[in-house]
Amino acid sequence: MSVNRQITLASLIHGSPTPEHFKLVESAMPSIGEGEFLVRNLYLSLEPAIRGWLEGKESYFPPIPIDGVIKGPTVGRVVESKNSQYQPGDIIFALNRWEDYSVVDESAILLEKLSPKEGIPLSYYVGPLGGSGTTAYCGLHEVGHIQTGQTVVVSAAAGATGSMVGQIAKQRGCRVIGFVGSDAKAKLITEEFGFDAAINYKTAPDLAAAVKELVPDGVDIYYDNVGGAILNAMLTTMKVYGRIVCCGMIADYNQTDNRNPITNLWEVVARQLTMQGFLQFTYHDKVPAALAELEGWIKSGKIKVVEDITEGLANTPQAFGRLMSGATTGKALVKVD
Repeated sequence: MSVNRQITLASLIHGSPTPEHFKLVESAMPSIGEGEFLVRNLYLSLEPAIRGWLEGKESYFPPIPIDGVIKGPTVGRVVESKNSQYQPGDIIFALNRWEDYSVVDESAILLEKLSPKEGIPLSYYVGPLGGSGTTAYCGLHEVGHIQTGQTVVVSAAAGATGSMVGQIAKQRGCRVIGFVGSDAKAKLITEEFGFDAAINYKTAPDLAAAVKELVPDGVDIYYDNVGGAILNAMLTTMKVYGRIVCCGMIADYNQTDNRNPITNLWEVVARQLTMQGFLQFTYHDKVPAALAELEGWIKSGKIKVVEDITEGLANTPQAFGRLMSGATTGKALVKVD
């Protein structure tokens, strides 16, 4: 290929992302310098967190400027290298960009050289064996301090991270309840993923009451992917000394100028809760051990995977819009053509 296709930001996003916010451009093939290597991206991982980088506001990463290439985790193959640690043919995961080819060096965020196991699709390494799986694993263990016999509630439970949280918690011998947005997703997480119960937040008249009916003694760990009304309700359902793992706030990502109010924060004091946010790259040293255990569970069938795969780099903006509208189930990713 003589050109490098890239998806850039055409206009800042305020509200829900649409394909018009993005632009497909062609640039010259990148060249590498000393210590760098060139990666042919094979799969793009679509992440709700990317939405926060697209409206011109400072976050834990600088905002992506107009005409800037969209950042996102990828799995790809090294095709050229001036770094002795990375050779052509190596498969790597890293925070790269929405493009055919990325120039990478050892400072890349989330950089991991992969050793894909026989019988496991390569696409799994952007989801259950990539950021989604390791985020779920590290959030539960390093922040939630999960223990056998506890009760775990997770929001966005049919999504990439939430579905892994629930299944990992089941492997740890916990009772698991998931919030979902449809009856079909409720059926999926209980019948396929092994959750003990599901709550459809769109039809439940009182979210806190729905949880208390299932868990009258209180919740040990709430793994929060959405914030907003569900977080506000969950604050009133926790046990004393319960832990709230703050992974994402997708309920506010499309409305950052009018965020959902949280009115029950007094419960953090009254129940002596631990409520901690975390970013996965902080726990990068925990990834190898997490991957080893996750690979074993997936290969043995103890953890099941659902993927929402879009074919073609040019279709990435549409796929991202579907993710941010809640239309996807399981891990959303793009297979680069």
